[in-house]
Amino acid sequence: MAALSGEAFRKSIELYVRACKILVGGVNSPVRAFQAVGINPLLIAKAHGPYIIDVDGNTYIDLICSWGANILGHRNKMVVEALADQIDMGLNYGLTSEKEIELAELIAKAFHSIEKVRFVNSGTEATATAIRLARGYTGRKKIVMFEGCYHGHVDYTLTKAGSGLATFSIPKSAGIPEETTAHTITLPYNDAAAVENVFKKCGDEIAAAIVEPIAGNMGVVKSSSDFLRVLRGVTERHNAVLIFDEVITGFRVTYGGAQHIYGIWPDITCLGKIIGGGLPIGAVGGREDIMNRLAPLGPVYQAGTFSGNPLSTTAGVATLKQLSPAVYERLEENARTLEEKATAILREHGFNVVAERAGSMMTFFFTNLKDVKNYSDVQTCDRGLFARFFTRLLHNHILLPPSQFESLFLTATHDKEVINEVLRAVEDVSRELVKHGS
Repeated sequence: MAALSGEAFRKSIELYVRACKILVGGVNSPVRAFQAVGINPLLIAKAHGPYIIDVDGNTYIDLICSWGANILGHRNKMVVEALADQIDMGLNYGLTSEKEIELAELIAKAFHSIEKVRFVNSGTEATATAIRLARGYTGRKKIVMFEGCYHGHVDYTLTKAGSGLATFSIPKSAGIPEETTAHTITLPYNDAAAVENVFKKCGDEIAAAIVEPIAGNMGVVKSSSDFLRVLRGVTERHNAVLIFDEVITGFRVTYGGAQHIYGIWPDITCLGKIIGGGLPIGAVGGREDIMNRLAPLGPVYQAGTFSGNPLSTTAGVATLKQLSPAVYERLEENARTLEEKATAILREHGFNVVAERAGSMMTFFFTNLKDVKNYSDVQTCDRGLFARFFTRLLHNHILLPPSQFESLFLTATHDKEVINEVLRAVEDVSRELVKHGS
């Protein structure tokens, strides 16, 4: 792997060497290793607003934004102040506090389909709990999922999943016995006919179907309305549970999530990222009759020392209270500008690119296709070209997610001036790539 070189990256290089001696791969989540773009990773010192700063003092416009968790920008003043007040009162109680109730009420008010909530510590915990709950509620074993959708590192969902598995072309993880996924049925994303066929064959054995209504872990790929309507219809007819994984899209694409945009209501919704205001959190929410199957009311067990942690819930409340319609309007306007103008620049310089966007999340796919609808389409992308695009943007102080198969995100602090700076860098990089024959 080629290393970042020169004095400008000296501390990042030194710390990465040190990290590799004690952290597996030098990181704590695979995509952070920058392997997909062929360079050693940056190590970060601090961040503010739309900017992130590495240990060498280099400042970048951050288009990762903590993988979508930051919607108000880094170090939002109201969130920081709320956290400071809570720290004075305690870090964790192991018992219920008022902020858990307040955050759950905000979530239920925003999501038409959510009547009750259970907080956990991550998106992975949320999806694992949702699937266990669906199985406990229905008394069935089989689950349906879709290629390219990533539902956390749960054993029985790591089959042709997105996120790191897509980045590293791993069909499923080692260490997962075949019998663990024996009850998992994986179908092509956006294939309504495949959904109908599988439910015809074994619908009465299926506990749940889980889907990202707008995929964000193979890059941004939107569901067709027909696909989601069919999925909702067959799960209702067969008394199976429909789970929407909105860990990324919840409060990101709009205040009520992707389900609000489509007008299709799942039985269970999984949330994370934004609802923690930058701190670790996950949540499962849904119909009261299903949610009441969780302990202590029902036989489906779930627990966690840090579930509903007062710091995470405090940051979440402070974040959600700032997400006004005006914030979403600005996010939409600036994201549309970036999508349209960056695509035009790249195409003017002869690059085949498709931009897929949902609100303030988007992906530029370097592909000859006219649009991207599923995992197979995503796999047609030119990963080498993306890596060169990424690296040259990095040297122009723009930080993209270091994988063709991830979404970039904007925050409320990515204003018109910041977007124009990104566009100038895209223009410069496009010229450089053409000049060097890429």
